[in-house]
Amino acid sequence: MATVAEVTVRTGRRAELGLLALTVLIAVAARGLVDYHADYLVISDMLVYTGAWVAVALAIHLALRRWAPFADPVLVPAVLTINGIGLAMIRRIDFAYAARGRETDFGQVQAVWTLLGISLAILVILLLRDYKLLRRFTYTAGVLGLVGLLLPLLPGIGTQINGARIWINVFGKSLQPGEFAKIAFVVFFAGYLVSNRDTLALAGPKVLGMRFPRPRDLGPLALVWVAAMLVQIYERDLGTSLLLFGIFVAMLYVATEQLSWVLTGMAMFTVGAVAAGAFFSHVGARYTAWLHALDPEVYRSGQSEQLVRGLFGMASGGLFGTGLGEGRPDLVPYAESDFIVASIGEELGLTGLLAILTLYIVIVQRAMRTAIGIRHGFGKLLSAGLGFAIGLQVFIVVGGVTRVIPLTGLTTPFLAYGGSSMLANWIVIGLLLRISHQARRPEESSA
Repeated sequence: MATVAEVTVRTGRRAELGLLALTVLIAVAARGLVDYHADYLVISDMLVYTGAWVAVALAIHLALRRWAPFADPVLVPAVLTINGIGLAMIRRIDFAYAARGRETDFGQVQAVWTLLGISLAILVILLLRDYKLLRRFTYTAGVLGLVGLLLPLLPGIGTQINGARIWINVFGKSLQPGEFAKIAFVVFFAGYLVSNRDTLALAGPKVLGMRFPRPRDLGPLALVWVAAMLVQIYERDLGTSLLLFGIFVAMLYVATEQLSWVLTGMAMFTVGAVAAGAFFSHVGARYTAWLHALDPEVYRSGQSEQLVRGLFGMASGGLFGTGLGEGRPDLVPYAESDFIVASIGEELGLTGLLAILTLYIVIVQRAMRTAIGIRHGFGKLLSAGLGFAIGLQVFIVVGGVTRVIPLTGLTTPFLAYGGSSMLANWIVIGLLLRISHQARRPEESSA
């Protein structure tokens, strides 16, 4: 009689622990270089910092061992590595500002946001035992996403910073609700599309071998397009507009596997963006600063000064950079937030910047691998949407700083200074870890 041998499924937690040790080493070494070049290296402080990193790494590792043992083992080390480099770079910018007489504590504040973000990720893993529960709140998530986008427009709490009205005041602190709205929208899109994907994929005429949607099926796409245009025009935020619409189009493609949806979406956004630039002066000014950044008149007017300074900073870094702690990132406005990519490009060079971008690619790849591995349709769309949200946000930021696309007000996930971004993106990681656990565990794979 034939027997079936038991197959042991490896959780990957040992591999994760080894990667976390390397992560701690990179984070501590980056902090040590920054303090050394600032003549601020104190061994006792470095020991405390090392102990804090070890404690944080062990906390999330043990949480995964306890509540999500089959979660992806590469995701957390990749994110923590980016986070650690970002903390070191922000501290380095604090030192650069101090040398010019401006005292800031961005590094300390960002460390607190990091701890809070990791705590939220652990809470997601602990409390959300089955991601499928989120499907029950499909339309609630959609409403919450819309509320998050509209809050900055409300008088009294909404504030305008750097020309974009995307912030609200909460207890004296600035909060960017759009960062959390993107999570709500991904949940809404996943729930809506998994219920309607057959209609969206199979109905409609064929043109040149591609099936295009029927006019009545364009309703959801048109609604998201209108919302994206309103965000761009009234909140003066091209980044959130592009991020929101891009996530929806990407998830449409994952749900329907129809390239026609992507082409239709890209055409709609392009037409809307060009029209907004033609009819609204503030949108047109953003495009002018992008297309004519190096024109003397545009630069002297201040429209492209920040962008050009960032380009010059990255150019001075060259292939291998000036060295961590030995550049002049303080010459670029908002070097710790909007332009931290330029700061890293200057001090770590193209090589260091590409290494960080590779880590982002790893994060997105692990999210897509989870989407492929899980059989539940809602989980596939949710994982793919969250992964694409991180990838597209990085592209929008890096593309803006390098002048591939117009400059936006988004922050680089886990790297740039910003509490809203840190908290929201760690929640995203918590969700991805929970989904990957259910995708990789034996019960799910054999179901």
